Amino acid sequence: MTEAEKKIGYKFNNSALLRRALTHSSYANENHTRDNERLEFLGDSVLGIIISENLFNRMKDIREGDLSKYRATLVCEESLAEVAKKIHLSELVFLGRGEEMTGGRKRPSIISDAFEAVLAAIYLDSGFETAKQWLLPLMEERIGLVLDGKLYRDYKTTLQEIVQRDGHSAVTYRTVKEEGKEHNRLFTVEVLINGRPKKTASGHSKKEAEQAAARAAIMDIQNA
Repeated sequence: MTEAEKKIGYKFNNSALLRRALTHSSYANENHTRDNERLEFLGDSVLGIIISENLFNRMKDIREGDLSKYRATLVCEESLAEVAKKIHLSELVFLGRGEEMTGGRKRPSIISDAFEAVLAAIYLDSGFETAKQWLLPLMEERIGLVLDGKLYRDYKTTLQEIVQRDGHSAVTYRTVKEEGKEHNRLFTVEVLINGRPKKTASGHSKKEAEQAAARAAIMDIQNA
């Protein structure tokens, strides 16, 4: 096994899949090769199916709305970047020089996308069951926290409670920017308290960006 395969914990039949999964667009543009965005697109779906099935089977009395919230917590950018630390994925990603110099190796969006790309590469290399057997042990700790009710936090609700407690009332969100390709959109959302801008944050869906903006606003209020 190569050093990368040892860290990831999987021996590829087709090593080209692994290299592509680890290739960020910045590196691909500089070296005229293929990036990992198509694999990330596929990996996002494979991840969603595996986690959905796991939650469905383990949380038999939980309603659909809550299952959706728990799944969103597990597959969000922050969660995947945290899980990726277990396999030292940030050390393995191929980055362009500019991205490397500006701290791209520590950027959760890059690492979480690479994680999904690696999952897709394993799926294409050996099939769904192998991909599931690779993913679930890595995710088990975080799934356990969800099952125990210790991981999921609705930051939007928490922020609303804080501002109402402080004598304010209105918390609103507005999308200030949308960028990226159709399958890999990035939304930037601004949270406003009583009409005044407070914080902005980004995510791969408007809901994820709103939660991130609410979280940033909470931290700002608590640190004031």
